[in-house]
Amino acid sequence: MTNQVGIDMNNDSEGDDLLQYNPNRLLDTLIENLRLKNDAALSRALEVAPPVISKIRHHRLPVGASLLIRMHEVSDLSIRDLRYLMGDRRNKFRISDKQFKPKEGETPQSSTSNNNG
Repeated sequence: MTNQVGIDMNNDSEGDDLLQYNPNRLLDTLIENLRLKNDAALSRALEVAPPVISKIRHHRLPVGASLLIRMHEVSDLSIRDLRYLMGDRRNKFRISDKQFKPKEGETPQSSTSNNNG
């Protein structure tokens, strides 16, 4: 199956470079597809500060979910294709159920507990 970017997602002959996390490939593809000049133009298109793009390029900041969604909205590439471009080939994301459980001894607070009337 070939994605919107023209990468055969079933063919691993692309080499190990597609298997490794590489946000530069994602950013470069976006710049090319959107016909932008540079990272500053990309930051304006994505409506983020230019240092965000720089930090992503230098592996100091991961591509977060909200930025990935914004890239999808601006480029019309699927989230799957965007993730594939940066080397994320997981089929599922697993979130620990511990993140959503209150700590022992804590009671969940409801939104109506702060009403005074």
